[in-house]
Amino acid sequence: MSCRSVSVAITGASGVRYGVRLLEALSKYRVAIAGIIVTRSADLVAQAEEGMKEGELASLASRYGKVYGEDDFTSPLASSSSQPDCMAIVPASMKTVGLIANGIELDLTSRAALSILRLRRRLVVAFREAPLGVAELRNLLRLAEMGAVVMPLAPAFYSLPRSVDDLVNFMVGKVLDALGIENDMYRRWSGLRG
Repeated sequence: MSCRSVSVAITGASGVRYGVRLLEALSKYRVAIAGIIVTRSADLVAQAEEGMKEGELASLASRYGKVYGEDDFTSPLASSSSQPDCMAIVPASMKTVGLIANGIELDLTSRAALSILRLRRRLVVAFREAPLGVAELRNLLRLAEMGAVVMPLAPAFYSLPRSVDDLVNFMVGKVLDALGIENDMYRRWSGLRG
């Protein structure tokens, strides 16, 4: 399946800049963004990690598409009848992982993700947590068994990153790869250099 349209959720895990960079990349590669969910916890993380003001993350995200709050069940993303081709949750908090893995539609992110899975469409869940306990591992396994692509936000070093941006671009490129979107966000492995 080709991802011509994607919804994006930015939840309250460390690394909201991954989500912002994903929005930039989707725009760069001309992929339609069907909707963006920004949770309250993501806003708090953006304040703590990026020095943003309250509400600034949602304002920034609105440059790329319509932004919905986590409690906005009037959003088209709340219905299986209005789902895009694919969905990416970047970063995904363990709360979000747990809700989806257990079929609990507590907020817009979990409701939209479960709709995507019911329709057998592509869901990429890029989580950020360490270490992982038994509960987290079980929930991640459940997501994989349900059909989601489960991706730890764990950048590699074979691309010889020189900055934090290089590390972020690597992971965003991997998310795009998982969505089936061609990209040049990172230098791909081409074997050992002689």
